[in-house]
This record gives sequence, structure tokens and C-alpha cells, in this order.
Amino acid sequence: MPMVTVSISPLQAADIRAAVDNGSYASSSEVVREALRLWDAARKVGGHDSEMLTQDCIPGGGKCVAEMFADHEAEHRRTA
Repeated sequence: MPMVTVSISPLQAADIRAAVDNGSYASSSEVVREALRLWDAARKVGGHDSEMLTQDCIPGGGKCVAEMFADHEAEHRRTA
């Protein structure tokens, strides 16, 4: 698998570490891969372009990717 370096905020890094530490995910890479899968699905299903997905919220009351990821992570914890 190719290795890519990205910059994230300290808060994002702490959230990823917390997800691993609490057992929701086996590794930080797993968290990021899941986030990218959700982002890709949101792009395909919602028909939104990437610029809209990076805004705080999608116009019209839709959820932003961060909100969808948080919902998914909560569901992941409930079913684990």
C-alpha cells in the first residue's frame, strides 16, 4: 500500500489517537482509511463536488463529512 504524508490539526490527531486508544480502531491508518471511504461515498451518493465537502456544512441542511464520520464512528462503537 502506498504511503502518503498529510498534515492534520493537533485536535484531529488527538481524535484519531482516542479512537485507537478506546479500541474503536486497530490503528490510526484504519481511522483514516475509514474516513476516506466515507468521504468517497458521500461524494458519490450526494453528488456534491469536493469543494462543498470541505465546507463546514453542506448547504440545504445536509451533513458535512465530519458529521457523517462522527455518526459512523458512533455506530461502529455501538455494534462492536
